[in-house]
Amino acid sequence: MNVLAGVQYMALPVIVVGEYRFGITQARNAADYNRWLERLINESRMLDITNHTTHHYAAIRLDLRRIGKPIPMNDVWIAALCKEHGLPLLSRDRHFDAVPGIQRFDW
Repeated sequence: MNVLAGVQYMALPVIVVGEYRFGITQARNAADYNRWLERLINESRMLDITNHTTHHYAAIRLDLRRIGKPIPMNDVWIAALCKEHGLPLLSRDRHFDAVPGIQRFDW
């Protein structure tokens, strides 16, 4: 099953771009990965962090603290952007399942 079938557009959190760039700096085929990333960026809607995002970030961190399931800080920002824009998340990281109001699709 292709989870991207029928998707109108891809949204890419700026945090994810930073994580990709960090990984690419350490890759053997950095030039190829940089070309892939630039294509992905050009084909996606970039989600930037705004003041509105910070409200979602704070609420998510508080919810996760209350249930005793913290997740990495960058992932809280990613979840906050998904929540802010009402978008599902494509990730293999199951810890996103603990975030209320986020729908995660595995790939």
